Amino acid sequence: MNNIVLIQISGDDSPGLTASLMEVLAQFDVEILDIGQAVVHNTLSLAMLVKIGPGEDGVLKEVLFHLHKAGLNARFTPVDDDEYLRWVGGRGKSLYVITVFGREVTPDHMARVAKVISGHGLNIDEIHRQSGRVPLDPALDQHRRCVELVVRGEPRDEHTMKSAFMEISHESGVDIAFQRNNVFRRNRRLVVFDMDSTLIQHEVIDELAKEAGVGEQVAAITESAMRGDIDFKESFRQRLALLKGLDASVLETIAQRLQLTEGTERLFANLKALGYKTAIVSGGFTFFGQHLQQKLGIDYVYANELEITDGRVTGRVAGEIIDGQRKAELLKEIAVKEHINLEQVIAVGDGANDLPMLEAAGLGIAFHAKPIVKANARQAISTLGLDGILYLIGLRDYEILN
Repeated sequence: MNNIVLIQISGDDSPGLTASLMEVLAQFDVEILDIGQAVVHNTLSLAMLVKIGPGEDGVLKEVLFHLHKAGLNARFTPVDDDEYLRWVGGRGKSLYVITVFGREVTPDHMARVAKVISGHGLNIDEIHRQSGRVPLDPALDQHRRCVELVVRGEPRDEHTMKSAFMEISHESGVDIAFQRNNVFRRNRRLVVFDMDSTLIQHEVIDELAKEAGVGEQVAAITESAMRGDIDFKESFRQRLALLKGLDASVLETIAQRLQLTEGTERLFANLKALGYKTAIVSGGFTFFGQHLQQKLGIDYVYANELEITDGRVTGRVAGEIIDGQRKAELLKEIAVKEHINLEQVIAVGDGANDLPMLEAAGLGIAFHAKPIVKANARQAISTLGLDGILYLIGLRDYEILN
């Protein structure tokens, strides 16, 4: 029989505690089988599973004496061989990461999420706060909250579980992402963005329509297309035809007044610092995509080329219309060109024509999306800005460039 003991230590944290404890253990024949430590508000919680060699029974007395001098509490729990073997056997179970984030993350949010987790036979291994420490002064509060849970096991019904998370999200105003915790999640390399209503707060074709005096007609067609009620190519042709004769000089005027979506500059600063490739793949227009490319340092831009003759918009595009299927194809082409596995690609969009590329990417994110898109995408962000993506790739606020 092996002499296996779980040592649980708690108390006020201070530098050097772990080092001094290990020096005590080093004097004996002790093998560390597992170890974990967390510090919450300067309070230490440390647990070690150790195997104590024959004739080394005095080790626990020495550990207890050392911890007492340090003002720490200790608990020793024997672990029998069968229990240990069951624990070892659980190592092969799948790991998932559940990210709960929004303007606020409350105990009610966490209680509901945890209930879904346990109800599907999963066990929470770790919990981390990814957002920064909350200041007492409301004026200094960034109003970003994010908690990451690492869970082990296989959900009884993944679709039902995700539906339960979506219901919580809809009712409580918090986003919940569920991802398999594999090597690809930690090594994304390419992010492909829709442009209109994703990178920018506008549908550019609607802005052009306002200048042409056909704003209401075009906006109605745009909304119908984004809901998926009309084929994108057909709706695009209808809207473009209404712009015929528009003075091309207004394009620059519109480009200058476009407003970036919340968190866009923060996101791109961090993606560039981390070496990510970025792309716009849009059903909008290249003129505006290239404007954003210069502003944000985007690597690739694919969009529709607005046909202009004699300084006037003709109401047509030059070349093929980029629809949903073409977006997915372009995403794959960029990945091949950059030698990037599709599992390492993130795609972000809000409309029905973004769904094919969201499905093609390893991480597809519906961003402040229409209901049909949110329901069919694997992940969604509806509460924060685009920089919420940084939480989904595992970054914590103290690691993020501001």
